[in-house]
Amino acid sequence: MIERKGEYGVDAPYVPLMMGLGALALLLGSGLRGAQGNFGALLSMGVSGLFLAGCAASYVYTTRAGKFRAWDAVLESLALTGDEAVLDVGCGRGAVLLLAAQRLVRGRATGIDLWQAKDQSGNGADATRKNAEVEGVSDRVDIQTADMCELPFPDGTFDVVVSSLAIHNVPTSARRSLAIREAARVLKPGGRVVLADFRFTTEYAVDLERCGLRDVEHRSLGPRFWYGGPWASTRLVSARKPT
Repeated sequence: MIERKGEYGVDAPYVPLMMGLGALALLLGSGLRGAQGNFGALLSMGVSGLFLAGCAASYVYTTRAGKFRAWDAVLESLALTGDEAVLDVGCGRGAVLLLAAQRLVRGRATGIDLWQAKDQSGNGADATRKNAEVEGVSDRVDIQTADMCELPFPDGTFDVVVSSLAIHNVPTSARRSLAIREAARVLKPGGRVVLADFRFTTEYAVDLERCGLRDVEHRSLGPRFWYGGPWASTRLVSARKPT
């Protein structure tokens, strides 16, 4: 695992906050019911509070550590030579973008985003540029404000297109399909697309096949990429563009 030096915020920060507040309320309520002699309510509220606290802990672990370990393994499996042009669609503060950039020697990593803070705390182009400097890769990173449904790049620009927990934010199925088509369009022949998300991944796999991509794979990234539990697990969709 490549050491992280930058600050990458928290994904959808309101979610773990609500989980934590809910856990606290339940545990306080459990103590109150116990003091009143209502041991049935103490047990049920206590167990619920501990469960919700565990969900919050899982979420925080994923957003602060687990997703980096999972993506480090995914990028390692791509066996990059260091000469690639890589695009990160919805790069946020650069969690995946900069992991990819650290594997490049003569290649470049480009990140695009619309910088919505509700999707990631402190999200912004300046924060991503600062992280690139801290990680020592600013010389091989380009950052642009752009819509993933209208990528400002010619056909066949990139060897690898990645995206992590971004495409699900597109509000309609038609627009998500457009984002997938755009990712396929800017991919070079023989290039690979790798998408991680916790919603709509079956759609992504179908859309990639419709775009003519081959070797489409769809799998779980395991507990280190759970946002609270297995019901919010992240799955990986990958494919290759024919030569």
